[in-house]
Amino acid sequence: MIKLRAFRAIDDLNACKKFMLGHRAVLENIGVKKITSSKDEWMENPAVFVIIVENIESNKVLGGARVHVAEGKQPLPIEEATGYLDDSIYGIIKKYADNGTGEICGLWNSREVAGMGIGSVFLTRACVAISSQIQLQSLFALCAPYTISMAENVGYTILYNVGKNGTFYYPKLDLVATAMILEDVALLSKASMEERNSIFDLRKNPNQIKNETLKNKDLVLNFNLEIQNIEDWYNSGIIKNIIK
Repeated sequence: MIKLRAFRAIDDLNACKKFMLGHRAVLENIGVKKITSSKDEWMENPAVFVIIVENIESNKVLGGARVHVAEGKQPLPIEEATGYLDDSIYGIIKKYADNGTGEICGLWNSREVAGMGIGSVFLTRACVAISSQIQLQSLFALCAPYTISMAENVGYTILYNVGKNGTFYYPKLDLVATAMILEDVALLSKASMEERNSIFDLRKNPNQIKNETLKNKDLVLNFNLEIQNIEDWYNSGIIKNIIK
């Protein structure tokens, strides 16, 4: 059985290190040695939340993704990746940060679960689902070509007013990434009916076991998306200070 578990980065350093090593290995396999979202600083950032995909039997991390909150101190990965190419991204992030925004980033999965939809479908759903726990109103993302359609399914649209109609050469010159935004995390008005229902179900029941079928493959997924110690996040005042 595969588990998708959510936590605040500073609450599980060991899992963060496993995430980092797995993500780095995937990037190196496609010839990327350095990437902004793979820097290590996020592990100590109190405004970063992580979802990892674990094999329950072996406890091996098979994939993951992160939600970074724009807290006014550390730039979002999308700002670090594209700001030197088009500095208008800073003003856009600032505008949405006033009401609570963040970014889904660092999404990856190992070869062991390739083709199962773990990265492109289930991790994306889970990240959008936990964003309501974090009190975010909007989300950004920098998407590889093969993840654009899934992002659109959960309600993202292309941010045409940055880069070249929303696109950048990233993380290297022969790869293209597209800047995208989800403007209504609470309502998901532009999401497909299937994705909206799935995400709302995960919000209502963040801890559940679900039987899923994707591309004629049957999966049993153990979702553990209720963030432990979430009161510490609320009490930290970070999100309140941002909105103020």
